[in-house]
Amino acid sequence: MTHKTSTQNLLTVRRIPSSQRVSPGRHKKLCKVCQHPQRAEIEEAFIRWESPRSIAREFRLGHRSSLYRHANAVDLFTRRQKNLRAALEKIIERAGEAPVTAAAVVSAVCALSRINAAGEWVETSRISLAEQFGKMTRQELEQYAASGTLPSWWAA
Repeated sequence: MTHKTSTQNLLTVRRIPSSQRVSPGRHKKLCKVCQHPQRAEIEEAFIRWESPRSIAREFRLGHRSSLYRHANAVDLFTRRQKNLRAALEKIIERAGEAPVTAAAVVSAVCALSRINAAGEWVETSRISLAEQFGKMTRQELEQYAASGTLPSWWAA
């Protein structure tokens, strides 16, 4: 299993099939989040990976299930998953405050380094140094030994 797959599995959220969703009008009429004066702040907190339980408590929504129903109805999960960087940054920031293993912090840093600004997973390429040095001519090797300068084609 690749790291990408395991990360995606951790983020999989059970979504309600479209055939079982309520109509947008009915949802808006009955939803505690839609009717809340701080709806935008609630949605932003969810997208920033704040704890749904904490959000429900802070904004007096009753139970976190109200927030999950709203997130499903207005598809906040897509926006939240694109903001995976925020979740990883929280793990890294709290490394000194919580009982987090060194391996968890290193994994979070590695994962964070592979997610671009658009929230997309970017695979990094690996370079074999032995293979690269094997491609160098004798003159390039001597220049590298003398000055530390690599050929312009290096890692191409």
